[in-house]
Amino acid sequence: MDYETVNAEDFGASLRGIGLNLLVRDVPAQVAFLEQVGGMQGHQVTQDFAIMTYHGQVMQLHADQTYAKHPLLGLLPENPPRGAGAQFHLYQTDPDTAADTARRLGAHVLQEPADKPHGLRETFILDDNGYAWVASRPLTHGEVDAVNAG
Repeated sequence: MDYETVNAEDFGASLRGIGLNLLVRDVPAQVAFLEQVGGMQGHQVTQDFAIMTYHGQVMQLHADQTYAKHPLLGLLPENPPRGAGAQFHLYQTDPDTAADTARRLGAHVLQEPADKPHGLRETFILDDNGYAWVASRPLTHGEVDAVNAG
């Protein structure tokens, strides 16, 4: 599917499995953050909406104002953070690069990149909407040995 040209009706009809949609204050700013920090790609980016892709996965961003008649809008906090408790894992994004980029953009690196016993090197980054993005990659055998020796 060509995400740059697909119309809303065909895009909606194509969705399968579990979907992810984030309400954000500023769609273009969130797209820029996800492209730079997470290695995602934005499609059909407007002030109201964007399709995001990441290694064959699709998610959507909607601006708050597009939910004017939706019951979720009344549940959003007026003051950040709004994404407390939600973690979005980017399993194919280098955590060291993501953390460095996030710091350059002024984002909050909640947890510096670290090797974890569950076999991943991870960093936790909060975006301007309060969502936690976890950039990670598998540990090498040598890194696993170091963690286990630890």
